[in-house]
Amino acid sequence: MHLSIRVSGKVQGVFYRASTRDKARSLGICGFVKNETDGSVYIEAEGDKEKLDQLVAWCKQGPPNAQVENVETTEGKLKNFDQFDIKRDFF
Repeated sequence: MHLSIRVSGKVQGVFYRASTRDKARSLGICGFVKNETDGSVYIEAEGDKEKLDQLVAWCKQGPPNAQVENVETTEGKLKNFDQFDIKRDFF
């Protein structure tokens, strides 16, 4: 299963990407996380539905200093990621 996840609120500058990477890897999820120019965080994640549900639930809280206002998810076509990484550029 493939999910696109957009997280908004105070989610940049609070280790959200690194924490997401660590959580995804612990769940065996592949994909990536990146900051967006609008201040949100964008995630593409692939794995079993149960594990993705756990990641989405975690995203709603995030790391300790995050203040999550909204989490939007969209199902998509598998891209067959082989690991979970942080993308560091805005594109």
